[in-house]
Amino acid sequence: MNKSFYRIQSIVVCTALILMLAVTAPIASAVESKDVILSTTTSTVDSGLLDDLIPLFEKKTGFRVKTIAVGTGQALAMGEKGEADVLLVHAPASEKKLVDTGVVINYQLVMHNDFIIVGPAADPAKIKGKTAADAYKAIDASGAIFVSRGDDSGTHKKELSLWKDANVVLTGKPWYQESGQGMGATLLMASEKAGYTMTDRATYLAQKANVKLEILSEGDKPLLNIYHVMQVNPEKFSKVNTAGAKAFVEFMIAPETQKVIGEFGKDKYGASLFFPDAVK
Repeated sequence: MNKSFYRIQSIVVCTALILMLAVTAPIASAVESKDVILSTTTSTVDSGLLDDLIPLFEKKTGFRVKTIAVGTGQALAMGEKGEADVLLVHAPASEKKLVDTGVVINYQLVMHNDFIIVGPAADPAKIKGKTAADAYKAIDASGAIFVSRGDDSGTHKKELSLWKDANVVLTGKPWYQESGQGMGATLLMASEKAGYTMTDRATYLAQKANVKLEILSEGDKPLLNIYHVMQVNPEKFSKVNTAGAKAFVEFMIAPETQKVIGEFGKDKYGASLFFPDAVK
């Protein structure tokens, strides 16, 4: 009788320990994780900005950043699936859907720069100095090659909205070509084809020495390019690195980081590539 009692008692204790380990192991793993998955637009990588910022973040916090540079549409899709911890993107209208549905939290304005329309010096469509809408109308009328990213990125989304504003229908237009790639590769393709494209200014300046393209349309209000950072909601996706994501958001809007953003590019290009907005 005593032996049976002790055997049962041992089984109960072992079972309790196993259950405790099963419950606490995922929690401990999440707490101890030092890897932060950042899903971001290619422009923050192609411009070189993250090459400056990420080492500062890692040194300050002890987290390790795994950067996935894709178009903003893909970056947001990763957030919707819980495949990233934090997002840094530039398509406010598309971002709003994730904010409204609670997919992301801690949504913060970080910085801005602008889009520009670039093309060959010969400027066959004669768009130099025109507004974005008028430039697009002129490209359509001339049949000059335009290379789009065609990748559902923030830049691509903005570009399509500008064609719509210009009342240009792209269907069946042979001059309208898609690279299906990031901004750096799209600039190279446009240069090789002596065509036009729309790019963020930062990536253009970073790639300027590698392409034969000039700024032909700039300064138009619709060309403003705004970046936000946000956490993927841990209440919807339990496996996200909540602490790491929160730390990254706080880092991006911190005054010292905003200062680095504002200074980025001045030494090499003589002007800032991004303008900090979180400190305003």
